[in-house]
Amino acid sequence: MTFIKLYEESFRKNFDLPAMADFASGETFTYREVATEIAKLHILFKECKINPGDKISVIGKNSSRWCIAHLATVTYGAVIIPILHDFNANDVQHIINHSDSVMLFAADAIWETLSEEKIPGIKGILSLTDFRLLSQKEVENIGETIAGLNEKFAEKYPAGFKPDDICYSDQSDDEPVVLNYTSGTTGFSKGVIILGRNLSGNMTFAHHHIKLKRGDRMLSFLPLAHTYGAAFDFLYALTEGVETTFLGKTPAPKVLLKAFEAVRPEVVISVPLIFEKIYKNMIIPMLNKLPIHWALSLPLLDTQIYTQIRKRLIHALGGKVRQVIIGGAPFNSEVEDFLLKIKFPVSVGYGMTECAPLISFSVCADFVPHSCGKVLECMEARIDSEDPENIAGEIQTRGQNVMAGYYKNEAATKEVFTDDGWLKTGDLGTMDKNNNLFIRGRSKSMLLGPSGQNIYPEEIEAKLNNLPFVMESLVMEKNRRLIALVYPDYGAVDESGLSHDDLALIMEENKAALNKAVASYEQIAEIRLFPNEFEKTPKKSIKRYLYG
Repeated sequence: MTFIKLYEESFRKNFDLPAMADFASGETFTYREVATEIAKLHILFKECKINPGDKISVIGKNSSRWCIAHLATVTYGAVIIPILHDFNANDVQHIINHSDSVMLFAADAIWETLSEEKIPGIKGILSLTDFRLLSQKEVENIGETIAGLNEKFAEKYPAGFKPDDICYSDQSDDEPVVLNYTSGTTGFSKGVIILGRNLSGNMTFAHHHIKLKRGDRMLSFLPLAHTYGAAFDFLYALTEGVETTFLGKTPAPKVLLKAFEAVRPEVVISVPLIFEKIYKNMIIPMLNKLPIHWALSLPLLDTQIYTQIRKRLIHALGGKVRQVIIGGAPFNSEVEDFLLKIKFPVSVGYGMTECAPLISFSVCADFVPHSCGKVLECMEARIDSEDPENIAGEIQTRGQNVMAGYYKNEAATKEVFTDDGWLKTGDLGTMDKNNNLFIRGRSKSMLLGPSGQNIYPEEIEAKLNNLPFVMESLVMEKNRRLIALVYPDYGAVDESGLSHDDLALIMEENKAALNKAVASYEQIAEIRLFPNEFEKTPKKSIKRYLYG
């Protein structure tokens, strides 16, 4: 079954089940209502002379209508261009033009920042609030078509819209369905051509391994414009008859915990940062309480305490979670070790936009600590190293999930593939005999020690981020010395009543503690306080190139 036909089958089968909800507004959609909205948009596309293969952009925060616009586009046979709502207006306009988009779905606030004359290829702009017309070219009659859409829909389905009326594009899985523009850590945004087979490979793997069940619930808080959140919170969930609630706002811990309590999801898809904050703000203070700290030294009591912490954490996530999947960025090893120690159902996956996104993943029962799972059955991986098990080298991959290339960029496409056809990930890692991958860092961020040792700044940062009053950090080389930029946890600083001078002394203590925990060639010469959060990619990786 092709990727597009998965939705034809699911909407027919789950016609009357709840499909989507918006946490902020309370708006909900059943599978019937989603299919109805898609059918109306298909009529609109046809009336606007949009053809299969044409490009349609969508930009806004996660919402049900964002997803409906996305699904209506791909099931029509057109290509969707999801644009991250955090991009600035110039970047948004560049992506719209570079992708050759002919229509745009936009959040009202974002549309106000764009200049219509700078996106001349767009026939019309529709609001993600209610699909009303925001703007159109003078030669178009989109407004009239939208005004008469309900009438045209009734004419097309005189007996009412039924499951058998759902019929989507028959296009091959070898055709593009998504152009995904990502501002990666190296700075230049390229349009990744994602084919139907790339996504169907991810959907098939998820069906057999993540195993969401009909009637399960998901909470979506990762950006849907990025392949990780889109693939599993949205696209996969809708193939299984799952209801997804879209947070639609910044996933601050208090907001998230309230949403978890309301939604009670069975599976949670997250980036490491969320659980690292939960560990630091909720678990560490609990462990540092004197009676608990003492009890953990006793063999029988420690098991009981870990069981209670696990139950408390699962309760904080709504009480029904079967599995938490971490991906998108390196996971702090201390946090991972603790979660595994308390038998929390967590596992880590690995992928990239160019693989839509999965390369490796293992369910909790099969997960090897500190790995990022086993290479998928539909994929292969190799390490560009003389000793792949022990000496890190670039991870290279090929298989069903690998993109077709970069849109209108033959040079970049050629550069990212080896001569024998393997995709170069740019990540450094090792792989054991069972095909479990272990990530060491980005090849472009690796530093050389004084005697040629490989230094992976992400590993040092993971240790530093667990020390007092450190929110996040960035390790770099300056004049042959390792320097750490630290953005302090100013909330904790204020609560503790510390002054700036006190904070500087604490960072000196942190430096001493860190240097005892790393190799001599990894020791930090200086910690410098940084006033703001570091700018990040959609996957919440720090844009290192901005701070060199």
